[in-house]
Order: sequence, then structure tokens, then C-alpha cells
Amino acid sequence: MTEIPAQNDISFFGVTNFRGERKRFGIKREDRRKHVYVIGKTGMGKSTLLENMTIQDIQAGRGLAVVDPHGEYAEKMLDFIPASRMNDVIYFNPADTDVPVAFNIMERVSEDQRHLVASGLLGVFKKIWPDVWSPRMEYLLANAILALLEIPGSTLLGINRMFGEKEFRKRIVAQLSDPVIKGFWENEFAKYPEQFMREAVAAIQNKVGQFASNPLIRNIVGQVSSAVDMREMMDREKILIINLSKGKIGEENSRLLGAMLVTKLYLAAMSRVDTPEPERRDFYLYVDEFQNFATESFANILSEARKYRLNLTVAHQYIAQMEEMVQHAIFGNVGTMVVFRVGAEDAELLEKEFMPEFMIQDLVNLGFANIYVKLMIEGLTSRPFSAETLPPFPRPPESHREAIISASRERYGTPRATVEDKIRRFTTSPLGVEEEEVRGGGAPAPALPLKADRPMHETHCAECGKPVRVPFQPDGVRPVYCEEHLNLVKFRVKAAPMPSAARAETGLRPPNPPRRAVEGGGERARAPQPVSLRELKRKPEELPQSARRPEPAKSGAHLPELRRVLEEAMRRPQPSEPRPASPTPPGPARAGGPARAGGPAAPDGRGSSSNANSGVLAPGEAVRFE
Repeated sequence: MTEIPAQNDISFFGVTNFRGERKRFGIKREDRRKHVYVIGKTGMGKSTLLENMTIQDIQAGRGLAVVDPHGEYAEKMLDFIPASRMNDVIYFNPADTDVPVAFNIMERVSEDQRHLVASGLLGVFKKIWPDVWSPRMEYLLANAILALLEIPGSTLLGINRMFGEKEFRKRIVAQLSDPVIKGFWENEFAKYPEQFMREAVAAIQNKVGQFASNPLIRNIVGQVSSAVDMREMMDREKILIINLSKGKIGEENSRLLGAMLVTKLYLAAMSRVDTPEPERRDFYLYVDEFQNFATESFANILSEARKYRLNLTVAHQYIAQMEEMVQHAIFGNVGTMVVFRVGAEDAELLEKEFMPEFMIQDLVNLGFANIYVKLMIEGLTSRPFSAETLPPFPRPPESHREAIISASRERYGTPRATVEDKIRRFTTSPLGVEEEEVRGGGAPAPALPLKADRPMHETHCAECGKPVRVPFQPDGVRPVYCEEHLNLVKFRVKAAPMPSAARAETGLRPPNPPRRAVEGGGERARAPQPVSLRELKRKPEELPQSARRPEPAKSGAHLPELRRVLEEAMRRPQPSEPRPASPTPPGPARAGGPARAGGPAAPDGRGSSSNANSGVLAPGEAVRFE
């Protein structure tokens, strides 16, 4: 049985055979600040190496975080937590939907870190949706994220609301202080054509909506206050175990949460800038299959995390899994490199790091648990050498796994019903943030009452007397209408001509030539288009827009007056301009009256009808008047 070494300053992970003598070796704490990179095919022993180093850190009292996309590594580490460190453990398991642990990457982000958070989130989205990503999508998302980061209490659920709810967007933009971000929403986005806006935001709403519609993710990222203070956890050397099992929560969800958690850890480490470097405590981050979470911003973590005592140990299977920028960051910043058996393509790249001691043939023919190592020793990289990894540490006789999980759920989790109620209030609030979080805990912003919450008042329609309910207090002076008569009133107002005094006041020019006065005095009537009485006899709701009615059509009582006006219009002299020749061949005039409209003009110059005496037009006949 392998015993855990007693040296507290060295993390052992291998055994070397030099001149027939087997010696255990490891890496010092100071050298781990240059990071450790592990690569090899599946089943070669990478996870065992990570587990052995993690167990030593746990039992040495060091602070650490484990990010595991499979779940077995994370669950196994719970068995090695000693009783003395049970209260130090934070177990983050998204699959436990009954008591979700809140994680809000947008919570309390300082002004100098907002662009880092936005860049990290954009990198996550770009990695998850490479097929639909575009510069326009990135531009819109960046402005939405930066706007929300400025508002206390924002969450990722606000992204879709920024694009889909005008009132929510208006109130968010009104609180922005960054002139560039505010200018984008007021001067650029607001002027987009409607069709362009729909096309531009459709992809964003579709993709972000996938996470917002998933209760597993929504109940985690939709809470305003995170359950874990990453900075405090690092300073107090606690243990964060993150179980992102793809089989339980899905691959995309695993990648999204993992990348955001890694970014948040990096931001927490950078906030240590207010602490003198000698006083910063080392914190160790283990990431298995780290290509799932290695966004382009991960390159910054590798190059700058060392100064803030965030020490990475990352493992994955082959180089092509990484973005090119991350590849350069790995080979340019990693101090210790551990290589298991790899494929020919990777061996060709790694040969440059390990030659002349080891060539391509050596790298592709390594046996199980055999490794080639370039070890950082007191700030200098050693020559490559071969070794074997330590066998797995035996499980302790007593495990506190269940007690640790139970204590962590009680301390950091929130009942699902409570979370869903808060999220429901968030999604229905005009501003979208919890009242106690608005403006950093100050007085809450006045929220507009929801339509369903407004008091309703009973009254009667001024036209038909039908009982109606309205969301305002009737004053008894101004009329109130039911929905049917309200539409008629709107139609009447729209059809009514503007008084001449009002036209002069507004400076508007009449759209038509000056109108003739109606005989008998009164207002000037707008000249309608040719229309038959049959059309005018239709029901009011069926009247065409060109047929303007002078009075409300409550009944047929207005028709005699309208007939009189039409008859007067027919008797008025017509303009003297020449009329086009009628296509109807000339014929003898009908006895007893002038020709029909459309035929030869009558001697007195008036258009007429065969039924002029009755005042009724035959079907198909039209009346032309000015």
C-alpha cells in the first residue's frame, strides 16, 4: 500500500529509476506557480496523477478547486476529505436540482474588470456556438453584457430581456454612466431598422434562450447573489469541488458553467492586487479535460495567474483540442510538462520540446503509467527524463462523503421553490432586478405597476350604456366608451378634417386643392372620390376608407341628408376643362331625360342619371363631384 509522503512542501507524483535505484520525486510549491501541463491518450493514467496531487494538497491543508467534466474524479476526492476539513468543502453539483447553488458571474464586478468578464463570457459563447458566431453577434452581445454589468443585481437572464423588452432596455440604459455603451443603445441600436433588428438579435435570443429555458442552468445563473465568495474562499484556503458531469447536465451546460467558474476564479485571484505578494496564499486549480473550458481568455490566465498565486494543473488528450492561441500560451508559459503516450501528430509537435533525449518513436510507444517529464526545479526547467507515475492512493477506511454533501447543501444551497419564485419576480419586474439589490442595496427604483396589478374601475359606455371596466378613475366629465365604440370614435377622429385654424397653427399645407363650400354655409367638406350610394348604404364597419361619413352611423337616419348633399353637388356647374371622348358610341337621346353619366353631356353641362328624379343611382352608376 502506497503511503502519502510526509513532506509538506513537495507534491509527489512519480518514481524514477536511476542506475537501478527507484526514487520518488515531485514538484515544489514555488515551482508549481509556473503551472503543470499533462497530456496523453485516454486510459494512460492522467486522472490518477491529478488525484494523487489533489489528495496531497487536501491533507496538507492547502486551498484548491477541482473542475471535473466527468464526475468520478470529483466524487472520489470527497472520500479523501479528513474530518478536520469537512467544513472547508464547497461541493458544487448542478445535477442536484432540489437545492441549486447560486453562481452569478455578473455579481459585484468592478469597473476595471467588466471587460474581462465580458471577454470571458464572449469566449464561452464563441466556443459553444462556433457555427453561428459572427462579428455582429459578438458586437451586440458585448454591449448587452457591458450594460448589464454596470447595473447592480443583473444576471445572465437579462441578456434576452435587453433585446426583447423595450421597457426593460429603456430603464437599464437610463442608469448607464459609460458614454460609449449608453451611446450605442441610444444612438445606434435604437435606430436600427425593424427588420435588421429582428435578424440581428434572433440568433442571440435563440442561443441564450436555450440556457434561460433550462431550469437546471437558470436556477444557478439566474440568482442575484452568489452562494460562494471566490476571493474569500481562496484567501481562507477552502476546497471547491465542481462536479460538471456531462452525462447528468449535458455537454453544453457543462462547458458553459465550467468556463464561467474558471473565469470567476481568475477574477478573484486578480482582485488580490490589494494584498502584498508575500501575503497571498497559494491556491491550486485542477482542471481535467480542460479543453472544454479553455477559451481564448484562458491564455491570459496562464500568463498572469502566477502573480496572484493561482496555480494551474491542467490535463487533456491531444493538442488539436485547443485553440491556437491557447496552444501558444501553454507552450510559452507552462513550467512543468508531463507527457503520457500521444498520437503521431502530437508527437511531432512535442518532439521539439523533448529532443534530443526523446524522439517521435519514444512518445508514441510509451506504456501505461509511463511518462516523459520536463520538471521545473527552483525556477529552472530540467532536461527531459523518463519516469512512472505513482499508483493510486488507497481509499481511507472511513469516508465522510455523505456528511460533506449534506453540510454543503445546507450551507450553500437554496431550496428550488425559493429560487424559482425569485426568478419569476425578476422576469416580470420592469427593471428586472431584486429590490434589495437595486443600486447596491440603496433605495429601490420605483417600479411601474404591472397591468394585472392595476386597480380596475367600473363605469358605463357613453354610447350604448354597456358596463365597462377601466384602469383609471372616471371623472364624470369626459366620456368613456366600450371597446366597440372606442374603435368607432378613433375612426371618426381619424376621418375628421383638421380645422383651418389648426392647420394655420401647425403650418401644415392641405393635401388637396381648395374645397368648394357646401351650399347652405358651414364647414368645407373634403371632396370624396366617386362613389355610389350602394357603397354608402353598407354597414359602417364595412365602409371603405375613401367614403368619409359626416356623422356617426348609428342608424339610416343620416341617409336623406346625405342624398340632399349629393343632389346639390350634381347640380353645381362642372369645370370647363375638356372631357375625354366617351368610348360609348353615340346614339339617340333617351326620351324623358338626359344621357347617363359617362355618355354625352347634357345641354346644361351637368352630369345626370336616368333616376335623377328619384334621387337613387342604379347599380354600377357613379357620381362625380368636386
